[in-house]
Formats: sequence, structure tokens, C-alpha cells
Amino acid sequence: MDILTIGIAGGTGSGKTTLVDRICQRFGAEVCVVRHDNYYRRHDELSYEQRCELNYDHPEAFETDLMIRHLRLLKTGQPVECPVYDFAAYNRTDRTTTLHPKRVIIVEGILIFSDPLLRSEMDIKIFVDTDADVRILRRVTRDVEERGRSVRSVVEQYLATVKPMHELFVEPSKRAADVIILEGAFNEVALDLIMKKIEAHLKK
Repeated sequence: MDILTIGIAGGTGSGKTTLVDRICQRFGAEVCVVRHDNYYRRHDELSYEQRCELNYDHPEAFETDLMIRHLRLLKTGQPVECPVYDFAAYNRTDRTTTLHPKRVIIVEGILIFSDPLLRSEMDIKIFVDTDADVRILRRVTRDVEERGRSVRSVVEQYLATVKPMHELFVEPSKRAADVIILEGAFNEVALDLIMKKIEAHLKK
């Protein structure tokens, strides 16, 4: 199977997921999405309160080696059992989701360009670049509405770990990108170019 692997990175709230969703709406069953967030390390040994205090924006928070193994299996035509992460419990669940290999694989996450081995598995690397004030507002809205968080907890986490880790790891990883897109899926010109690239691949 001739597979095109596209990495989509960017800071929290930058619009990565919206960009991925637009691609999936267009190409549907031809696309497999592997999200770095599902590979957060499991911490059954810690209490809920202790898990709340962990730094989830550092590369060590992820089991990236497992993600790389899964990505390589998908690229050889084999399905994988992807972990499922529970953001409300701050822990990985016992459930998995079966991902089947497709002609287009999208890898999405804030830190996917920080790991050289993971990065090397991608044919196209896209960084979604969005102003910090827009990103924090989107994160507050998402975490409160979708993940049951309080505004205070989101803001405290943002100031304690999200912002410093963005500056330390996420922003520098932008240099590894092949393409930098301003405003993600709201950039219709860039989105159209990505769609055309995928269309050309699928027509081969």
C-alpha cells in the first residue's frame, strides 16, 4: 500500500484538530488519524490529585515509543490497538480503539516534531501557527466545555506548564516543519493546497 503520512503539530488550541477534522470530512474512509494525546503515559500508581499535578506538556509525558511502533505497523498494512485516554480522569483507560491502515495517515499532536524518530516517519510535516491569546481562549473553552475543567484550573495549568513547555519544546519544533500554516483550517488557501496534495496521492 502506498501510504502518505502527514504530521500536524502546533501549540495547544492552535487549530490542529479542526484542520484534521476538515481533512477527514473531505476524504473520510481514506484517512487514519493517530493522535499523540492517546499515548499519554498511564499512571495507575498515582492518585487523581497527584495526576492533576503532572506536567502533560513535556515530551516525557507521552509513550512516544509505542506510538512509533504503532505507526510503523500501520505503514506496513497492519491494524493496531490504539490506547484511549480519559482527560477527565487524567489517565489512560483500559479501552483501545482499532486503527486500520489507510492510504493517508495523519499524526497529530503538540510535540510530534520534537522526537526525531517520530518525525522521520512523516512524509509531510505541517505546523499550525496561531497567536497565543487565541490559543489560550480556545483551550479554556475546550477544557471547560468538553473536559469538565474549571476555568481556574485551566489557567493555572497554562501558566505553570503549558506556556513554558510551549516555549521550550513546541515553538522550537516549528523549525522541523515543511509547511507553516497560519490559523490552521481557517486558512482556506493553505487548506486547499493540502487537500490537493492528498487528492493527488489518492489518484496514484
